[in-house]
Amino acid sequence: MNNQPATSAGTRQNHPYAGMWVTADGYVRHNLLPNGRYDEARGNRESAYRGRYEVRGDHIDYWDDTGFTADGEFIDGVLHHGGMILYRQK
Repeated sequence: MNNQPATSAGTRQNHPYAGMWVTADGYVRHNLLPNGRYDEARGNRESAYRGRYEVRGDHIDYWDDTGFTADGEFIDGVLHHGGMILYRQK
């Protein structure tokens, strides 16, 4: 994974994955914003994590505002991230 995002926070991402992704139990709600930012809620804690992200093909890299990094894969319309499986909210 790269250490720095190639996309600035103000740049629009061109990919089909922008929108809300949730775990089956609804505990984690992960909003991929079209401006290259994400906002993740956990349980009753809104905006538990925020940061930048970049999608390349079906791979996503995250750079959290607190300094940690993560990544994930979109497989058959499902987001696999950090040991979680998230589904697009319709």
